[in-house]
Amino acid sequence: MSHPVVVSIQVGKPQTIDGGRGEAWRSAIVKRPVNHPVFLGKTNLEGDGQADLSVHGGPDKAVLVYAADHYTKWRRELLSAFLYGALGENFTVTGLDEHNVCIGDVYRIGEAVVQVSQPRMPCWKPARLWGIPDLVRRIKETGRTGWYLRVMEEGRVAPGDGMKLLDRFCPQWTIARCNDMVYSASPDRKERAELADCPYLADSWAQMLKRRLQKEADTGESGRV
Repeated sequence: MSHPVVVSIQVGKPQTIDGGRGEAWRSAIVKRPVNHPVFLGKTNLEGDGQADLSVHGGPDKAVLVYAADHYTKWRRELLSAFLYGALGENFTVTGLDEHNVCIGDVYRIGEAVVQVSQPRMPCWKPARLWGIPDLVRRIKETGRTGWYLRVMEEGRVAPGDGMKLLDRFCPQWTIARCNDMVYSASPDRKERAELADCPYLADSWAQMLKRRLQKEADTGESGRV
């Protein structure tokens, strides 16, 4: 795998999107590329924002990252108009994907230091934006989810910046394996509990996993152990 590089950076503020038939909705899913350095703060890139702060943004989801290689597949399978940023990510990167990025990984990008916090859990907005009703299902089934970063050291970042891996604390917890803990039909309960206790995992994901484990215990659902 080649040296990781941020090949494109996208930002966007919340806006009202006309869905036709009077179905306007508000989102920051539409991102535009920048061709200059931007400041990366604790919760946002300069010029970026989120419409629904109850589920988007915050310290554990300051930056959304997506693998550039996925776009080649999406353009072949779905839509030729899928360009970098089409799925709402801030950083489009080469050299990394869900199989070689792990929870807790620490990278230096430009002046900033960031840490991988959780996989992206796809919502309905990309599907609605592009008019592809089953896009969420496709993202989950292919594992092309992307992942989020928290910011450990603020600083300026720019398109073309390399991503230098500084620390790897949890090599067993790739983004792909984390996705399996949520989307697999019969995830291993012991492994799911182990992930929920990972100190580098975003708290929202840890709590979600714990709720699912508790529900399974309460209802007596089976599943692998």
